Amino acid sequence: MTQLTANLASILENDSGIDAAYKHAPKQVTPGDVLELSGTVLKWYAVHAQDQPVPEEITQLARSYLTRNDLEAKGFGFVILHRCGNDFYFLIVNTWRGNNEIWETVFYKNGDAMTDFALWPRETVHKPTFCVWELVPVWHEQKVWERLLTSSRDEAAAATWLNDRYEGAA
Repeated sequence: MTQLTANLASILENDSGIDAAYKHAPKQVTPGDVLELSGTVLKWYAVHAQDQPVPEEITQLARSYLTRNDLEAKGFGFVILHRCGNDFYFLIVNTWRGNNEIWETVFYKNGDAMTDFALWPRETVHKPTFCVWELVPVWHEQKVWERLLTSSRDEAAAATWLNDRYEGAA
């Protein structure tokens, strides 16, 4: 068994990346209607606390935002609309590019302070990607994409990819 190093102990004490007041709880992943844009087909996932689903008006606002704005994202992919707390939302657009890579664009809406979604600012070099709950649909989509990659990659295989969506605990 590996011993606790001085660096590991120091990180635990000084900057573990976990706020002392943080309480972790399970969430739910709920699939939604597929979103088709010009040159893009996106599966839809909502991530939320079990007792706080994403309100329909937020889902419609998110879908409208993606429809009204020209996305760089093209091809096959998926969206994660994550309700964080009461009224903060991440809208994460993921597409498969370079054969086997997830490319992402992140938008957000911060409660009533914002009337619509906006591009998430990314000024720093070290950037956040997915949280533990968002990784659940990402992991599912990784497996489904791998099956498509090893298939005949015809219309039937694409339909199988499209219809294979995750629903359950995160």
